[in-house]
Amino acid sequence: MSEVGNIQWFPGHMTKTRRLIEADLKMVDAVVEVIDARIPESSRNPIIDEIVKNKPRIMIMNKCDVADEAATAAWKRHFESLGMCVIVCDCRSGKGINKFLPTVKKRLAELIERRKSRGMIGKALRLMVVGIPNVGKSSFINRMANSKKTKVGDRPGVTRGKQWVSIDKDVELLDMPGILWPKFEDKDVAQKLAFTGAVKDEVIDTAALARALGETLLRDYPALFKGRYNISGEGDVLVEIAKARGMLVTGGEPDTERAAAALLDEFRAGKIGKITLDRPPVR
Repeated sequence: MSEVGNIQWFPGHMTKTRRLIEADLKMVDAVVEVIDARIPESSRNPIIDEIVKNKPRIMIMNKCDVADEAATAAWKRHFESLGMCVIVCDCRSGKGINKFLPTVKKRLAELIERRKSRGMIGKALRLMVVGIPNVGKSSFINRMANSKKTKVGDRPGVTRGKQWVSIDKDVELLDMPGILWPKFEDKDVAQKLAFTGAVKDEVIDTAALARALGETLLRDYPALFKGRYNISGEGDVLVEIAKARGMLVTGGEPDTERAAAALLDEFRAGKIGKITLDRPPVR
């Protein structure tokens, strides 16, 4: 297996984000956690469970259009078994997003009734949206608000600060900055986050990362991977891809840097196929 090396992330604002979440939690009625359906476990920051504790939870499994459908269904059942409401969707296309408001109102039905009985008519439900960078929190909020109120980017760390967004006369979302670990203890998790772009490519050896991704895809989705690049999968995957694509440098040598960039870009864009890198728990 290719060795990517230590993938580390030392952003000081992550501590600040944790404090923001803890301070604002008392203002909200529920927490919406957005995860990447391709890495449902790896894209969950374990400290979110610590911080949120017993607040009602709604899980958004985003990017379902590029995830393995059978794996997504298995992960959905797993999260539901933990007591979460789960919505499978693709925020960029809008697929599945129409289930969100009905789910919120069903999940918070007791609170809504309690407020009605106290004469608190018209008080909006307030939900905090959390998740690691690059899972699609801003895309989700934009889709729900049907606007461009939040700045969206494919690169981690684009959303800054916090803001309330009204998505319905009865529901407001509080968009929080993405929160990653202070450091990664599990190299496998770190690698999967890097594959999907949750960690900036600038801090990683992208050729080693792409080789590791290629080896992972050869193991888990060999037909999709070999079919996409028309390779045997028996040699260095970047050399094979470069030769198959005609990516050559002066002298006819394979341009493995271009091959690495192509592999990472095409995986992240879903062009290789529907792929889930986290195996669902066996039930």
